[in-house]
Amino acid sequence: MTRAVVTGIGVLAPTGLGLDSYWAATLRGSSALAQVTRLDPGRYPAKIAGEIPYFDPGRHLPGRLVPQMDRMTQLALTAADWAMADAKIDGEFDELSAGVTTAGTFGGFEFGQRELQNLWRAGPKHVSVYMSFAWFYAVNSGQISIRQRLRGPTGVFVGEQAGGLEAIAQARRNIAKGCTIMLTGGMESSLCPYSWVAHEAGGRVSHSHDPKAAYVPFTGRANGYVPGEGGAILVVEEADAARERGAGEYGEIAGYASTFDPPAGSARPPGLRRCAALAMADAGIDPSDVDVVFADGMGVAELDSIEALAITEIFGPHGVPVALPKTGVGRLFSGGAPLDVATALLALRDRLLPPAPNISAASVCADLDVVTETPRPCNGRHALVLARGAGGFNAALVVRAPAAGTDSEGEL
Repeated sequence: MTRAVVTGIGVLAPTGLGLDSYWAATLRGSSALAQVTRLDPGRYPAKIAGEIPYFDPGRHLPGRLVPQMDRMTQLALTAADWAMADAKIDGEFDELSAGVTTAGTFGGFEFGQRELQNLWRAGPKHVSVYMSFAWFYAVNSGQISIRQRLRGPTGVFVGEQAGGLEAIAQARRNIAKGCTIMLTGGMESSLCPYSWVAHEAGGRVSHSHDPKAAYVPFTGRANGYVPGEGGAILVVEEADAARERGAGEYGEIAGYASTFDPPAGSARPPGLRRCAALAMADAGIDPSDVDVVFADGMGVAELDSIEALAITEIFGPHGVPVALPKTGVGRLFSGGAPLDVATALLALRDRLLPPAPNISAASVCADLDVVTETPRPCNGRHALVLARGAGGFNAALVVRAPAAGTDSEGEL
C-alpha cells in the first residue's frame, strides 16, 4: 500500500524563522501578536496582527528574484528551500515525477496594491511587468516549481484555512498516483491596507486593542480572529522511495476528508463532525486512537460553538487534548493549517503538546480539554487537524507518527 510521508518541513512564522526556532517558541507558549506595523492602523477598527519580524528576503533569495514577487512568495520560496534542505533533496531526481500543490487565499495583495498606486499616480508605464503574475494566488506554486525543478503535477487550492489541508491531501493523492516527491503547504502575507479592508469586510476580525485578549477562541472573551502571516511548506514522498534514499520521516499523511456545510437555515447539522469522522475512517482509526486535536479555532463565538460541539460529540466532553498554538501567531489562512500539520508532527515526534498562548484553563467556556500554560506530555501516534474556510468548507487531516524504531529525525 502506498504511504505518503513527510520528510522535510520549512516554517516561517511570527514566532520564529525556521523549524527549530518556531518549535522552541511554540513550546514556550510565546505570542507574537502586537499592534500591526506593516500598515498604519489608525484608520481601522482592527489593530492587532501576527507579523514575521526580521525577515530579509535578500539574505535568502537571489537579488534578481526579490523585486519580482510579493512578500508571501518570498516567504514561500524560502520555506520551500528550507523544506528541501531538511529532506536532504539536493541532487538529481526525476523532475517529471515531482510536483507542487500549495494553497492560497489573498494572493500578492501588497505587490498588487503598490502597482495599482503606481498606475493611479504615475500612469501605466510605471507599473511593474511582474504585476502580471505577482498578485495571483497561484504564483507560489509556479515560482516554487520553477526554482525547485518540479515539472510534475502542479496546482493551487483556494479555500482559506481549509485549503491548506486540501493542498496536502492533493499531494498525498499524487503520491498514490506515482509521484515520488511533492512540495505542499501554504504561505500568507496579507498585512497591507488592501487586504486589511478585506479582513474588516469579512466581519470576523477582532477589534480588541489588547494583544493578550484579541484572539482567544473557545473562551467567553472571544471576539474574532487576528490576521497573521507565514505558514509551512512540506516535502511529501512515497515512503519506500524515501527510505531507499535514507530520508528521515516526520510522519505519515494517514487520512483526509472534506465536507460542506448545508445552506443557511437548513435543518441539517454542520459538516465538521462528519468530516472528522471520515478522515479518521480514511486513516483506519477510531476516536480512541486520536491523541490530540489541532482545532481550527476561529475565535467567533458561534463558529467556536459549532467546532466545540463536533469535538465533544466525537470524543466526549474533555475527551481529548485540544491544541491551539495558533493563538500566538494569529490566523494564517492558507498557511495556518499546514503550520498546524507541521506542529502536530513535531508534537508527536517530541511527545509534547504545545500550549495555547493567552488562554488559561479557567477561561475556556466549552467542554474542551484545551492545552494551556505549559506543554503537556503525549505518548500517542495520531493527531487530527481541523480547518474551515469561508462558505462552509470543512477539512480534516490525520497525521501518524512513525512506528517505533523508524528514523524520524529531521534537520533544517
